[in-house]
Amino acid sequence: MGRKGTMLDKQINSKYLNETITVKWYQPESFSSLYKYHVCIMQDGDDYFQLGRIATLSDRLHSAGEIENTVFVGIQYNDKYDRQDKYHPSGSKQADYMNFLLHEVVPLLDEELPTYNMGGSRALMGDSLAGSLALMTALKYPNTFGKVIMQSPYVDDKVIDAVKAAKSLDTLNIYHTIGNEETDVATTAGDKKNFLEPNRELQELLENHGLQYTYHELDGKHTWKYWQQDLKRALTTMFN
Repeated sequence: MGRKGTMLDKQINSKYLNETITVKWYQPESFSSLYKYHVCIMQDGDDYFQLGRIATLSDRLHSAGEIENTVFVGIQYNDKYDRQDKYHPSGSKQADYMNFLLHEVVPLLDEELPTYNMGGSRALMGDSLAGSLALMTALKYPNTFGKVIMQSPYVDDKVIDAVKAAKSLDTLNIYHTIGNEETDVATTAGDKKNFLEPNRELQELLENHGLQYTYHELDGKHTWKYWQQDLKRALTTMFN
């Protein structure tokens, strides 16, 4: 069964990252310039389109009226080392990547799409390191990115310190999951880490800030099998 919506893309010659990056987005079948749209910007974009099957899910949720008008936007990394540089809390390109999102991606989407032009209508979504990047970007720019969907984010002291130092957490709406078997996760650096306990620490911290916050522990591991299964709940929680 084919997709009902339309996939489009544009290239950005990023002055912050000194490379050309393709931004893809999926418009629902009922897309019209007469309507306004939420945007969900996904790091690991090709993974969300292919492994997460986000376009098919978008078709289903829009047809059933389970989510408001939403365009899903995907941005992909070059390789695992590039991903580490851009998404990791200590990544050498993380600050530049945030500027790319803020000053190049958002203006492109506001120009190409009939958006609400408000932080509360923009979500950042990501898995693992991409989830960490989503959270840290929204903490730094809460007026631009008001929603975060993070699936099994990598959490270290930098992430915890960023939450503690954030000024406008009460304006954010965050959806957060972690698998109860994520205690021995292989990382790009070649070591293994316990993701579960740091995520529980992050949960406790976020719950004490009085923001809109949804947390689930999944029965599973650090793989797309479990993230894909949770996407319907994530999207209907954030865009209903």
